[in-house]
Amino acid sequence: MALLDIRQRSGSLFLAVTLGQILLISAQVNSKSGVPVIEAVTFGIFSEVQRGLSGGFAGFHHVWTGYIGLRNLKVQNDALQRDLAVAQVAVQEQRALADRAGGLARLLDMREHLALKTVAAEIIGAAATPDFRTLTIDKGTREGLKADMAIIAPAGIVGRLVVPSLRSAKVQLLVDRNAAVGAIVERTRAQGVVVGAGDDRLRMEYVSEVFDIIAGDVVVTSGIDGIYPKGFVIGRVESVEKAGGAYKRIMIKPAVDFSSLEEVLVVLTPTPARQAAEGALE
Repeated sequence: MALLDIRQRSGSLFLAVTLGQILLISAQVNSKSGVPVIEAVTFGIFSEVQRGLSGGFAGFHHVWTGYIGLRNLKVQNDALQRDLAVAQVAVQEQRALADRAGGLARLLDMREHLALKTVAAEIIGAAATPDFRTLTIDKGTREGLKADMAIIAPAGIVGRLVVPSLRSAKVQLLVDRNAAVGAIVERTRAQGVVVGAGDDRLRMEYVSEVFDIIAGDVVVTSGIDGIYPKGFVIGRVESVEKAGGAYKRIMIKPAVDFSSLEEVLVVLTPTPARQAAEGALE
């Protein structure tokens, strides 16, 4: 065992001495360019190491630069998205203001052409059930509003005021099942009563079958109910059927789109029928 260790040590020593001699000889032997061989070999090795390190650093720099560029691009993109969102909100606000201005302009134009005294009101609430259809407006007794005043819009009749308070009031829509208005078919002057039929539709009752009434006929207020002024549009006839007996079944599409109402007019001037009734009570 000791002999094997001595042989291994001798071999290692021999290898070291041989390598040292090669290095000494290489240091003394010059290449064709006049540079010692060992120096040329050493330079070649280190130059390749430097090349590898340089390439690695260049690649890392390229990747890092790209990463920074992407981060900057994302920041810019986020800023543009925020600016775009702000611009879109501003456009919607301008459109809403334009729509509101248009609605108010139509109301003002209507008021200028009316002989009736009215007050403009904004809708601030709504309630809808199968049997009851109401709106809440932002005017009340402080502005002189009373129960049973007519509510109108540029398109036609909206309904009547039913519950006034100091600063607001509840309005019963014409399509409410408990609502009713005296009506006349404009073309034939046939008279009847229009009531709420549900599903944003109206029904005209008590119209004699002798009258010629067709789809498309305009139905207006008669003024005999003491609430609605005479001659305001209620809607157009959609269908006419025989209801049995001496009357017809007439379905009417309202002139007013109740789902899109934003502003209305409250009629302060009492109808002649109401004035007469109030005078009789006095």
